[in-house]
Order: sequence, then structure tokens, then C-alpha cells
Amino acid sequence: MFRRSLFLLAGLCLSGGAIVSAQEAKWKWTAEALQPFWRGPTVQGETVLFLKDPDTDVADAVLLFPIEKIISIQNSAGDVTYEEGRDYLWKPASRELLLTKESRIPTFLPSDLRRQPGTQPYALTHRDGNGEILFGGRLEYAAMQVCVTYEHAPVQWTAPLPKYDPAVLPRTIEKLKSKQSVSLVVLGDSISAGANASGGYDAAPYQPAYPELVRLNLSQRFETEVTLTNLSVGGKDTHWGVSQVPAVLAAKPDLVVIAFGMNDSAGRPAKEYQEFTRQMIEQIRKERPETEFILVATMLGNPDWIRLKQELFPAFRDALAELCGPGIALADVTAIWTEFLQRKLDCDQTGNGVNHPNDFGHRVYAQVISALLIAE
Repeated sequence: MFRRSLFLLAGLCLSGGAIVSAQEAKWKWTAEALQPFWRGPTVQGETVLFLKDPDTDVADAVLLFPIEKIISIQNSAGDVTYEEGRDYLWKPASRELLLTKESRIPTFLPSDLRRQPGTQPYALTHRDGNGEILFGGRLEYAAMQVCVTYEHAPVQWTAPLPKYDPAVLPRTIEKLKSKQSVSLVVLGDSISAGANASGGYDAAPYQPAYPELVRLNLSQRFETEVTLTNLSVGGKDTHWGVSQVPAVLAAKPDLVVIAFGMNDSAGRPAKEYQEFTRQMIEQIRKERPETEFILVATMLGNPDWIRLKQELFPAFRDALAELCGPGIALADVTAIWTEFLQRKLDCDQTGNGVNHPNDFGHRVYAQVISALLIAE
């Protein structure tokens, strides 16, 4: 029963709006948007949600890195720009943003992110037992968040970061560098299917989900053709993924991105998760032995949702790492998200309140995957 509920949630998140194709999307690729957030002195469009203390009436939010200069703060749609001094304040070397009393930036009480039991389509019981987590099936959380572009002090990042190593994915990297066409296949759950990316709902800023971002990033940077076949479906897990091997093979892939874990984390043991992933790899390689793989260790779900077994996320990541070797690389989003939650709140980068990324999170996915294929 628990899996059925979780799968229903993941699938329903995609039902609120039509997923538009990459060709129809209004979002334009820029190198800056997909520059890894951990490189260079500038973070582009980091999202935060301003929570107000009910006792002090102070509204604040925290960024990943100490601020040296605020370049812009905009709403998620990108059509409203807020003003320093009028709308927000900050102190050098601090990660904190404070709102003025006259600020136009939306603020919310912690209670605004909860609902009474039984008032939403599915049970999202808060871990403290006090009501349910507010669910956003479309862009409800994006409407509450703002995007901060800023310059910061040198990065102090303790979590593992992806490393470019042409010896791990040699065939794909050589094809990209020599400007040969590359067939990219993505197989995953609702995150990979595009859940809560603004482009999926034909809403500003129209950003595609991470698979299309990876395709765009590789094709633009290497000036070559990269075709994307995205077979991901909301609510699915590694067991289902094995059944999709024929569809993967039909696309004649050079590189397959396998990205499950959120739905498996309702209770599937790590060894079983690993075995299903192994089966996908072995069955694909049986027919196409030169195919290379990127295994994505998923983002973390909201730690306040009781239905997710949080200890499985690092266990799944470690299980994927054991499968890696020549032609198989790990995209460790789990480590990135773990560090996010050490520095910020889940509501700062969530797409639906429980188990999806927002636009910023989709860019982070694309940055982590791209960093395995693009030299620094």
C-alpha cells in the first residue's frame, strides 16, 4: 500500500499541465545558467523561500555561500525584480537575507506550509504529527520562492563533487569532442520526466527539466548533435526500469542516464535497488556492449515526510557507486542535496513540497551530470 500511495503522488504531480517539447520551450540556453554552482564566484538564480517568525515578525532566508554582492533578486517567473534597500537587506560575509517592512517579496509563516489532515488528495503527514506538508502539484512552490543571483566568497563545500575523468566515459566524451552525434537516453521517475520544471506547464521562465538541459548543454558546448530519448514516467522505480530495456535499445543509445530512487525509497532494500539497476546495465550491454552509463543518485525527499525512509538515500548512492567502473559513472546528487539541507531549508529548493526539485534543482541535476562530461 505504501508504494502505491507514493507512486500515485509521483504520477499525479505530472498531471496538472501538458509537458511541452523542447522545440516549443521559450527558455534559452546560456553557459551561465548551467555553470556548476560550486565553480566560480557567482551563483545564478539560487532559490529561497522567505519564512516569517510568528513571534518577531522578521522574515529571512539563507543562501548557500557568504554574500559579497547581490546582482539581482527576482520572482521565479523572472518578470519582477526586487530592489536592495526597499525590499531586502544583507550584510557582507553573511549568508542571510532580511526583508524590509515594506518589502514586496512574498513571505510565509511556517504554518502556511502545512495543511489539516485529510484536506489534500494524499496523506503527507508531517514527521512531528502536526498536520500535513503543503503539496504543490504544479508551480505553487515556485510562486512562493524567489531567485537570487549573487557573487560570493570562495566556496567552502564539504560534500563530494562530480569529477571529469575522460577515462570513465571515454567513448561518449570522444564522440562529443570529435563532434559526432550522440544518442542520449534517460530512464527514470517523475523527476526525470520533468515534474515541477516550469517548462512542463508552459509557464515563465519556461525552463525544461534536467534531461533536456543536459542535451542542450552538451550540444551547445561541443557544437554537435545530441539527441534525447526520455523514457521516464512518474511513479516508476527500478523494477519497472528493467522492463523498459527494449525501449532503451530501440533508441540505439551511446549514453544512458539511469535515475531512480525516490519511489524505491518507500522501502526497497538497497541490495534489491542495486540488483535491478545492474540488470538494466547488463541487459543493455548484452545488445550494445559499447553503451556507457551515468547512474544518478537521487535528490533527498523532504525529511519531514514520514513516508520516505531517509536512510535509504545514502544507501542507494553507495549501491550505485559499487556498480561504477569503466563506462559507468556516478552523478551524486544525493551528496549535493544532503549539503543543501545542512545549509538551507527543504522549502528553498523543493518543487512540490515533498519529493521533486524546482527549476533551480533541475539545473543542479544538469550541472552535476554535465560536469562528468565537460572539462572544467
